[in-house]
Amino acid sequence: MEFWTDFYKEIAEKITTNLPKIKWVDLWHEQVNYLTEELPFPTPAVFIGFSTTATDDIGTLAQQCAVQIDMYLFYETFSDTYEGSSNQEGALAFLNNLTELYALFHGKAGQNFSAMRRVDMHREDSGGAGNLYRISFECLVTDYAAQILFVESENPQAEVDVSADTIPPPEQGDEPLYHL
Repeated sequence: MEFWTDFYKEIAEKITTNLPKIKWVDLWHEQVNYLTEELPFPTPAVFIGFSTTATDDIGTLAQQCAVQIDMYLFYETFSDTYEGSSNQEGALAFLNNLTELYALFHGKAGQNFSAMRRVDMHREDSGGAGNLYRISFECLVTDYAAQILFVESENPQAEVDVSADTIPPPEQGDEPLYHL
């Protein structure tokens, strides 16, 4: 991976290409907690968040990162999920979306990440605005961004004066720099 945008775009494209029922894919910024202030979005929607859980240096300016990917599935519905409800099928459609999201990523690798594995799934508080579930995956990402963005250059006009001179001893009566 060269940039985190590559990682995000690959995941977002995989969702939009393979799960046409998902109508919105975006980075996670707690949008569902600010529905009146945020840009309106259609549902079902998937929001993606990243966090590193471990990093190892693997060479000059490169790291192997263990990354947790949190996918928040948000689904607005006024239908009822209780058993026997006349609109239960529509109300439970988000569970099918959650299952499809899991199946799309679990055990699968991409160009910018190793095979993902699901590590968690649970309901999140949405402030009563709809159904919000988080499904979390882990994978490895090799981050080469620092290699690409860091440019080492030489400055031929710089001069360095190297001499064998020593620092003169302190004068009598001068306070020492430190006490032992």
